[in-house]
Amino acid sequence: MSVEAQDTAKRLRAIGDELADRFYERADVVRTLVVALLAGRHSLLLGPPGTAKSELARELTGRIEGAAYWEILLSKFTAPTRMFGPIDVAALARGEYRQVYEGRATTAHVAFIDEIFKCSTAALNETLGYLNERIYHPENGGEPIRCPLIAAITASNELPGEQDAAALYDRLLVRIEVGYLEDPSNFAALVRSAVSRPAAPTRTTVDLAALRHAVSEGVPAVEVPDAVVDAVCTLRAALRRRELVASDRRWRQAVGLLQASAYLDGRETVGETDLPVLTHVLWDTPAQRPTVEREVLHLVNPDAKEALDLADTIEELETQLDAMAGQSREALSEWVIKKAHHRLATAGKRLETLRREAAKAGRSTTAIDRVSGRQRAVRARVLTEALGVDASTVQAQL
Repeated sequence: MSVEAQDTAKRLRAIGDELADRFYERADVVRTLVVALLAGRHSLLLGPPGTAKSELARELTGRIEGAAYWEILLSKFTAPTRMFGPIDVAALARGEYRQVYEGRATTAHVAFIDEIFKCSTAALNETLGYLNERIYHPENGGEPIRCPLIAAITASNELPGEQDAAALYDRLLVRIEVGYLEDPSNFAALVRSAVSRPAAPTRTTVDLAALRHAVSEGVPAVEVPDAVVDAVCTLRAALRRRELVASDRRWRQAVGLLQASAYLDGRETVGETDLPVLTHVLWDTPAQRPTVEREVLHLVNPDAKEALDLADTIEELETQLDAMAGQSREALSEWVIKKAHHRLATAGKRLETLRREAAKAGRSTTAIDRVSGRQRAVRARVLTEALGVDASTVQAQL
């Protein structure tokens, strides 16, 4: 990679690290959004209200120096002109029918579209054209306008329920689930941040021209070796056996994500460590995502596959903790002593070993880190809810 490309990748990694530090339990979300941006593909943040979807999207897109940013909250009544350009009233008074495009989707390099599936019927076709081909057809029937959009980040609290909205859903290559904070210590830190005045954080930026060059020239130049192509073909066959079928278009576009992942890490060739990004591409419903993740990791990362098996144990313990709500502190303490403590501690130690082995072998530790985060979160819940430990002191005991 050239010096300029290395600098762009380094800046994007720094941006990802800064956002991961600021937004608790969002490291994988941040990296995936950056990869999607580098690939020039649209992404969806799917989750309930109050999970920082909008704030995260704004903070990421705000790090692109010189970029025109556009944001909108859609509803069933949003008119196309509100999105792409209102009528020029002064020109209309002179008998001219023109639209004002400045500050609208038509001039944006990056965009955030909230409640994407509430797009009005009137605006649907123009929104599809905007996302698909980056074009807008003016209201007066003039020549289509080429829009400079690199990529859009979209958000929704729910999956699309209507066929029209499903067409939009299909155009969002990357789909990321975002939930509420799980670790009580992270939640305690979030509460403290509401009343504290922390020092201004480091704020790395990347220049628009550098990003556009990466998207149009750098990422497509990343080599995709035959071994990775074979792995993708094997994955497709495995998912089809599970009756999970993605379109040929989706698979083809996913290759750009693999290239973007390698570029972000400063590599000129895609490797197996880039394949986990496909876990955010090849499912239609959240219930399918764990199956996709297991097939991906079974193919490329035996350490991560064992980590997911440990995740099942951790989830089982959390389910038991939920079922014991309302029981006496004595009963909860007995359950901790006889079952939870040993199984959580064993899982934690094994995860640490798996991470060391994966890192030593040069394999991705993303999935292992995520399961380790779940282990710490469940252990923190056990300490606070079953043993009565103060949430603000839990982190020091993990």
